[in-house]
Amino acid sequence: MSRKGAKTAKKNARFAPLRLCVRQARTALPLRTGFLFCLLLLTACTSSLSAPQGAAPPAPALPAGFDVQGHRGARGLQPENTLPAFETALDLGVTTLEFDLHLTADGEVVVWHDPTITPDKCSLPAATAAGAAPAQPASRPRIADLTSAALQHYRCDRNPDTGRFPAQEPAPTLLAGDDYRIVRLADLFDFVARYAASDEKRADQRATAGQVQFNIETKRKPDDPAAIGDDFDGVNPGLFEREIARIVAESGLADRVVLQSFDHRSLWAMRRLQPELRLAALTTRSVDLADLAQRGATIWSPDFATLTPALLAEAHALGLAVIPWTVNDPADMRRLIEMGVDGLITDRPDLLLGNLP
Repeated sequence: MSRKGAKTAKKNARFAPLRLCVRQARTALPLRTGFLFCLLLLTACTSSLSAPQGAAPPAPALPAGFDVQGHRGARGLQPENTLPAFETALDLGVTTLEFDLHLTADGEVVVWHDPTITPDKCSLPAATAAGAAPAQPASRPRIADLTSAALQHYRCDRNPDTGRFPAQEPAPTLLAGDDYRIVRLADLFDFVARYAASDEKRADQRATAGQVQFNIETKRKPDDPAAIGDDFDGVNPGLFEREIARIVAESGLADRVVLQSFDHRSLWAMRRLQPELRLAALTTRSVDLADLAQRGATIWSPDFATLTPALLAEAHALGLAVIPWTVNDPADMRRLIEMGVDGLITDRPDLLLGNLP
């Protein structure tokens, strides 16, 4: 068969069901009734034609109360821990915004993951660099050594790994615009409140923002006290914990905040300040789950690759919710949902919220 003939045959085969629908409607029913019935059949047939052969099944319905956490906002779609990333996550309908916290030299709690400013994520615009300005990102200045005002000079809109985050794009959003500065915790709380009241967002989006949870991570490191650089002694709350507690209390958002950390000392210290605050223990390896529950953790967030059905059952028996990190592959999402986790932390909330391939 010629190439043209093969193409014609393929096209005829594709539309054969449609022609059959029309023929059956025309011959089996009176004219008027047949015409109406034909329209219904045409709709059904063309819908089936639009679905590709071998298409994946639809995304599994998320269980009631399932917690979809946008990791660093929506790191797979926007530069991490920036207002556009958080706005994108809210637009998608996440139930929780997950992000990281550091402490500046002048005691401000700011939203950022790394202990330093790095050139793979941030730049110092030329206009700023020409005048009095902080150090260039290439010198990797520490957050703990910079004031909050100095941090405002940096623009953090770069993708550090295009292989891991091919869909990350620094595209301006409706409310945040092109603002890729490092913001304070209080600024982020204010931004979410502004989103919830904005007529430029749909009613369902405003409702999401009005009840979204905040999973905030203290970036303490037991082996690097200078990462935060305050007066923390390992037991009593340091300036970092005290400032977080103050900001959360003043915002009136204590019932919507979860404090998480890999450094569990920070969790227990915060519990002394705000006993009502929910605590999430982040882990990378095996851990004594009973001890976490006894000390006051209500959530266990393991590396998703370490989670087994037996560990999940043990955590649930102890009253711990289980929300693994950081899950970006649709196959892993499906497997963990079917295993029975209570939520997922993901860079790609768009995939989890109804678009799993």
